[in-house]
Amino acid sequence: MKALNNKRLSFKRRGTIVCLLLLLIRLCAPPAQAQARLVVRDSLGLSGINLTCMLLGCNVVRGLGDPQGQLFLVYFPSILNPVTALLKINLQLGIVDAEIDQQVNAQAAYAGPAPSYLSDQTPTSYYGTSVWHGYVAQPATQLTRTDSTHSTFWTTGSGVTVAVIDTGVDPTNPVLQNVLVAGDDFTRNMSGGSEQSDVSTSPDLSQAQTAQVNQRTVAVLDQRTVAVLDGSQYSAFGHGTMTAGIVHLVAPQAKIMPLKSFNAAGSGYDSDVLRAIYYAVKNGATVLNMSFDYTTYSPELANAIKYANKNGVVSVASAGNDGQATAVYPGALPSVIDVASTSNQDTQSVFTNYGAPPVWLAAPGEAVVTTYPWGTYAAGWGTSFSTPFVAGTAALMLGANGNCTSSNVASGLANAVSISDPQLGYGRLDTYQAVQSCRQW
Repeated sequence: MKALNNKRLSFKRRGTIVCLLLLLIRLCAPPAQAQARLVVRDSLGLSGINLTCMLLGCNVVRGLGDPQGQLFLVYFPSILNPVTALLKINLQLGIVDAEIDQQVNAQAAYAGPAPSYLSDQTPTSYYGTSVWHGYVAQPATQLTRTDSTHSTFWTTGSGVTVAVIDTGVDPTNPVLQNVLVAGDDFTRNMSGGSEQSDVSTSPDLSQAQTAQVNQRTVAVLDQRTVAVLDGSQYSAFGHGTMTAGIVHLVAPQAKIMPLKSFNAAGSGYDSDVLRAIYYAVKNGATVLNMSFDYTTYSPELANAIKYANKNGVVSVASAGNDGQATAVYPGALPSVIDVASTSNQDTQSVFTNYGAPPVWLAAPGEAVVTTYPWGTYAAGWGTSFSTPFVAGTAALMLGANGNCTSSNVASGLANAVSISDPQLGYGRLDTYQAVQSCRQW
């Protein structure tokens, strides 16, 4: 669709594009759905897209928060399949580009057995709150040397805000509630970003051994985890609280901005992720934690990430859980720090993606103990949980007496521990070395 950016495109060239799109319709058009959802950029802004929809019979649902005011979510009626809708709208005056509002779907996965340290409930003081000892003393924190980083460099992420684009966060969690800042729930178009909106009641955890239940609950987004609720509609519940808990573990005084773009089943739309990115930049976040992936390239996702980076925001994303050398997004986009997973024995996780395009580095992503809704804890497996270790380290680097800027965070993170597999970028995250590198600039 980039060829359509030029408003003076020749009729001959337009005709060629029409033919190609018609061919696409015949070969790969999906059946008509309830509504065709498109993400559309119109150089004429709201008035332009309103006029286009008046002509084509579509509906402008909302703007998506881009600074130019040119990006919109548009619905077409059910009589059109999405490819036909794309064809129609791309030939209108002012349209820069359009893409299907792709749904980010869940990935089936597995959960390992609960690690022994998940049951270590000994109360421990951690930066003003009482936490389980198994949370702060788990193997992942020892491997990445977070505790010695805090004590040696006196950096805890103070003054830095990490936006967690996920399923939301439990705002009443006693470990997290004091570091949360105002967020948003883009799945419901309301402020807050709470995961609690997805359930009507809380389970009785008074006698719970851990937050683990059966393994038939599938893992989603980039998650290999256990959950406390059964049923596919809750298969990702708690995911956002878990990723936020790892950011807090690494950067305990960084602020966390919960941006809910996924429901409790672990699915969401491109349009809500875009809204979250633009919201984060506008509201002062300096790190994005993105523990999810698209399998299909999105031009507007690339635009949003480019805008965030231009405004000094560090973007960190998961490499995915397909166990393949495959590209997923946003991890594969330029200037995004793409994170794979390693075990507590510094070996490549069986489930992690790797290689092409080269991931930047890996971090622990197996049996990671972290916060869970209702004031308890759970263990997680997957690149979802590797990613916030890196996002939290980026927060420590940015908060290290101003010596690090967003432009040198990636190169600082490259000071990692070499491991045997060369397909995991610079190796396994070493928070100590990454923060230490800030003193060299």
